[in-house]
Amino acid sequence: MTPPKLKDGTLRVVPLGGLGEVGRNMAVFEIGGKILIVDCGVLFPEEEQPGVDLILPDFSYIEDRLDDVVGLVLTHGHEDHIGAVPYLLRRKPDIPLIGSQLTLALIEAKLSEHRITPYTLSVTEGDVEQFGPFECEFVAVNHSIPDALAVHIRTEAGSVLHTGDFKMDQLPLDGRITDLRHFAKLGEEGVDLFMTDSTNADVPGFTTPEKEIGPVIDQYFGRSRRRIIVASFSSHIHRVQQVLDAAEAHGRRVAFVGRSMVRNMSIAAKLGYLDVPEGILVDMKKVDDLPDHEIVLMSTGSQGEPMAALSRMANGDHPIQVGEEDTVILASSLIPGNENSVFRVINGLLKLGCEVIHKGNAKVHVSGHASAGELLYCYNIIRPKNVMPVHGETRHLIANGRLAVETGVDPDRVLQCEDGTVVDLRDGVAEITGQIECGYVYVDGSSVGEVTDADLKDRRVLGEEGFISVITVVNRQTGQIVSGPDIHARGVAEEDQVFKDIKPKIARALTDAIQDNKEHTTHQLQQIVRRTIGTWVNRRLRRKPMIVPVVVET
Repeated sequence: MTPPKLKDGTLRVVPLGGLGEVGRNMAVFEIGGKILIVDCGVLFPEEEQPGVDLILPDFSYIEDRLDDVVGLVLTHGHEDHIGAVPYLLRRKPDIPLIGSQLTLALIEAKLSEHRITPYTLSVTEGDVEQFGPFECEFVAVNHSIPDALAVHIRTEAGSVLHTGDFKMDQLPLDGRITDLRHFAKLGEEGVDLFMTDSTNADVPGFTTPEKEIGPVIDQYFGRSRRRIIVASFSSHIHRVQQVLDAAEAHGRRVAFVGRSMVRNMSIAAKLGYLDVPEGILVDMKKVDDLPDHEIVLMSTGSQGEPMAALSRMANGDHPIQVGEEDTVILASSLIPGNENSVFRVINGLLKLGCEVIHKGNAKVHVSGHASAGELLYCYNIIRPKNVMPVHGETRHLIANGRLAVETGVDPDRVLQCEDGTVVDLRDGVAEITGQIECGYVYVDGSSVGEVTDADLKDRRVLGEEGFISVITVVNRQTGQIVSGPDIHARGVAEEDQVFKDIKPKIARALTDAIQDNKEHTTHQLQQIVRRTIGTWVNRRLRRKPMIVPVVVET
């Protein structure tokens, strides 16, 4: 349904990512001809998207209106919220970036690799800034990365509170709690639309405090007799701090492994978000000079990413060779869709003789997202008029909507949306008014947006079913086969001689086609070859490989 023209005095909200998936978070707000964007993140590919490096939001909705963008608010520094910023700023480098000190430092480092120097505005909790028709007030929230912010957006059409990612850890490692008093103040003022994190909405109770993880890590450090490898997100500063503290307590030194880990921890230490004990860090190149029982490797790759350090260690193609009695701690949650990749890494490490500690067998990680009990608190404190659950798969969004209804929100005012859903807010009422096309944009090597779903389907067929080429030379005038058909197969797990029965059928089909109609195009002849061998392979071999017919005319 195509949305109507935006009326004066109406706020339009269009999520371009993050609804129906965990990642690719991006929301567009429009009023009075101006646009404000909140977050611009990436989604990491799943196994059915072979060869893809990253998945971006679809910018086509705003492609022709980038001059109307008054700012891009970044709620925190995780890749699923900032990772696509370089690809947006390639189109318009001077879009102002608004965020906390740490968030901006992380995105500036990323943008420098793309040779982009952004215009930035650093904000902190309590700040109020005006960006065109949008007045933005920032609220401290607790998450698994420091300096996260929620943003309250005031417009003439009404107000929106966007939480970003958050939880309500009451004993955070950095002492910075989610500011419920500020939430309550905004609730008293009136929140017309509440856009809230849904990732743990189907998890009962409350998320475990981060401080409970430190003693568990310390316990495993105390019993390990050889090297310890801890894998985590490269932005999880709190977890790295706990590892540094445990290493110091047990006389170990720490080496950061992975380019993003080195970069992010250098930034965090420089800005004072990471307290690095004197002399505890060691360059990875000097690890082999130290005894195994004095080493901790803080690594990337907790999600089983093929090129990340831990995956390469598990495959034996990393300079660091892990083995018997080494302890590997996976200090992260599983992102939905990554399960097979992570279990593959775990199995590889176990085969090498490592002891593998993960969330499934020890309390070595807690989520950064609010569980159902915390979300109920927020609904009761804020009392929003309308609710749009964001950031999560469909099951998470639905669970979050049910929580809103349980606290008294009118079911008709709970908007279950997906990427591209158009929501208009006016006079305290939010309603769905349309749907725009909003697909996946794939980053594949140096190409952005050139790989299509059809290309990925071809890749899956190649990987699962194999490849058959058929080359035939025909004489158009005589209608005779000059050479071939020559059949070459790869990945079909059959000897070439198995195709001897189908070759005469292909030759006969081509000869009959030419003699019946000499006006057949080369493409039509190739399609005849494709259908003939395709039907035979499907019936005889029970396979559906990719078939590439080549007909050469003489």
